[in-house]
Amino acid sequence: ALKGEPELAEIPVVIVTIVDEQRRGVALGAAGYLTKPIDRERLVAILSRFRVADSPGTVLVVEDDEEQRHLVRESLGSRGWTIREAANGRLALDAIAAELPDVILLDLMMPEMDGFELVAALQANTAWRDIPVVVVTSLDLTAEDRKRLSGGVEEILSKNAFVPKELMARVAALLGQARNT
Repeated sequence: ALKGEPELAEIPVVIVTIVDEQRRGVALGAAGYLTKPIDRERLVAILSRFRVADSPGTVLVVEDDEEQRHLVRESLGSRGWTIREAANGRLALDAIAAELPDVILLDLMMPEMDGFELVAALQANTAWRDIPVVVVTSLDLTAEDRKRLSGGVEEILSKNAFVPKELMARVAALLGQARNT
């Protein structure tokens, strides 16, 4: 649904989940994919692609676990990025409709609307489909899961191998790319 809305299709979505199914996230149009526990360095690296040097980027963290959101908020917020949060896919859609983020960090397993459904919604919306999505998950993704994410995510990161510096570098890279396109 996100990718189907013209005004939201350009928003990069990063999937954050416990399932390691990067291809599924990519198939769904996520700009990135992370597995839990989050590798901070990888997350930063993904998000860095969408940040403009002269202005802070906005990262939408879609994660049902408050502790995980806090960890990302502290890691990225201290680097100057504006952090917005949503506890599930439905709330993420509302947040995206209100203000387009530069990058989306996405968990896959959430109540109400999971990460797979959110990536599909982003891909269906022409205004949102180009928003970089990084999946951060602790799930061991199946080939089918990866296929579902294919084309919709930039990267899939494992929360089990979370390295904060890598996450920050990836976020910075994604933000740079998003702002330079």
